[in-house]
Amino acid sequence: MTSNPIAETVRSLMPRAKAELTELVAFESVADEAVAPRSECEGAANWVADALRAEGFQDVALLDTPDGSQSVYGVLPGPVDAPTVLLYAHYDVQPKLDESAWLSPPFELTERNGRWYGRGSADCKGGVVMHLLALRALKANGGVPVTVKVIVEGSEEQGSGGLERYAEQHPELLTSDAIVIGDAGNFRVGLPTVTATLRGMTMIRVGVETLEGNLHSGQFGGAAPDALAALIRILDSLRGPDGSTVIDGLPADSAWEGLQYPEEDFRRDAKVLPGVGLPGSGTVADRIWARPAVTVVGIDCHPVAGATPSIPSSARAQISLRVPPGQDSVEATKLLFAHIEKHTPWGARVTLEQVGQGQPFQADTSSPAYASMAEAMRIAYPGEEMQAAGMGGSIPLCNTLATLYPDTEILLIGLSEPEAQIHAPNESVSPEELERLSVAEAHFLVNYARSKQV
Repeated sequence: MTSNPIAETVRSLMPRAKAELTELVAFESVADEAVAPRSECEGAANWVADALRAEGFQDVALLDTPDGSQSVYGVLPGPVDAPTVLLYAHYDVQPKLDESAWLSPPFELTERNGRWYGRGSADCKGGVVMHLLALRALKANGGVPVTVKVIVEGSEEQGSGGLERYAEQHPELLTSDAIVIGDAGNFRVGLPTVTATLRGMTMIRVGVETLEGNLHSGQFGGAAPDALAALIRILDSLRGPDGSTVIDGLPADSAWEGLQYPEEDFRRDAKVLPGVGLPGSGTVADRIWARPAVTVVGIDCHPVAGATPSIPSSARAQISLRVPPGQDSVEATKLLFAHIEKHTPWGARVTLEQVGQGQPFQADTSSPAYASMAEAMRIAYPGEEMQAAGMGGSIPLCNTLATLYPDTEILLIGLSEPEAQIHAPNESVSPEELERLSVAEAHFLVNYARSKQV
């Protein structure tokens, strides 16, 4: 990294960053009380609020949002007539999943092979620390040249829309000239990347009932309608023979123009087992950035442990549908519901419940803010040019912000590069990426302030 005062300051602050991320990762802040106590989220929220106050932020508040979660907000006033930049991250995390698959405790930041492991280390508690590092580096080198607003969400991973609805009810709260969403990631370690598109999502639960109660499979099997078999038929109808997502009426043939994702790189990043093929058609980039994708994320029925030879009378599944830019999540949900009802076999009783939704997002990468970020990335990543890529995941707040503030420039950066394995066991963050992106964000704020003075 090219030597400069901001970079040197960030480097000197990295031990403190590791200590703070250790404290923040220790909170099991899953925004689902069926998984973790609410006190864990409250502890993480208070940690963030205290950190903002320590940096001189004003109006620091824990906002009670409509879904029951708390978002942390604060304002750091800048020079008179300076632009305002909103910095976003979230402190809630995915569940630890199979704890036995973790090589170290999921809520204990552990250094191994040059990376820091722990749930939320990259997604997105590392983003909170990234924002703090950038601001501290600026304060140590002449001051922060813009007014900074920070919003740290408490239920992003649930997709329940608490902060989106709060922002809609209080549109003045997050007004800004530019927004930096710190919840994306580089295309690969060492390649500076902004995320140009996000798929939206809809999350639904499908319940199937066929019998008044479970029946002996020997006495009734073969004629009695099996609820799990009916559910399997429904789920199978959502995929074509090649594994492509197939939902009646929903286009699934768009192509991605831009940075491509070589199949061999994807197989390595996704840890696909040898000999296992990739489902779908088109390029990898088409499939993960430009087309809808359905995933069954959970099934409730008889567990294998303790299973008895009986026919299930009911079964339930949770389905995630990712919706690419150019499609509407509300319309996609209607089509998904209609598809399931059409493809339910044997007249089984089916119930459908929507549990989360977010619209897709497409950034204007030709805006002045992107020019400021590209210049900042050149400083933080010498010899590399900033790339623009898609991201298959969803950040529901992005589209809400774009709708509320159509003239605001929105940039997406972050620590969730492929090696981070976010949402999976052994999530980790690269400290080098944390350092470089903090330097980039600090220089972006300088560049952006300068661009607004011209």
